[in-house]
Amino acid sequence: MYFSVRRITFTAIIMAINILFSSFGIPLGFSTLYLTDIAVCTAGILLDPFSAFIAGAVGAFIGDVFFYPKAMLVTLSVRAVQVVIISVFTRYIFAKKPMIGSIVGCIIGTIVMACGYAFLGGAVYGTMEGSLAKLPLEFLQAAVGVIVAIPVSYKFGLRSAFNEYLAKDGKNKPEN
Repeated sequence: MYFSVRRITFTAIIMAINILFSSFGIPLGFSTLYLTDIAVCTAGILLDPFSAFIAGAVGAFIGDVFFYPKAMLVTLSVRAVQVVIISVFTRYIFAKKPMIGSIVGCIIGTIVMACGYAFLGGAVYGTMEGSLAKLPLEFLQAAVGVIVAIPVSYKFGLRSAFNEYLAKDGKNKPEN
């Protein structure tokens, strides 16, 4: 794979958005809903698996370094699996129908992410009960990410614009 300045720049932009989304959340009274999943799902839909890992997993990790360092290693591992699943389903498993691949990848990635935080989170929260109590919020947060990322990527044309942007480089073939 060729890493052009355009691809690196776009990866960095999504990573910055991911860090930004890690910095604030929507208070729900009983917890806080973070918007990180929007950036993670979008990274998986738009980018190849390696670039998606950098923008999605490393971006979320850096966000946690600044805003919630206790969970940063759990975040890195869980988000890495989530974003790579989304990218692989979008690009390779459903290469001829990338929107279907994105939906399937986001659903599987959501399950992996929520369960990963529930089980690995026991180390962060001190008890398995504490991490399992957050499981419904993890699914809600992931659902918000999927519900925003898929329409933004397909209905509002972000994926097409991204592919056109990369095609202008001349050294990249447009992504699926």
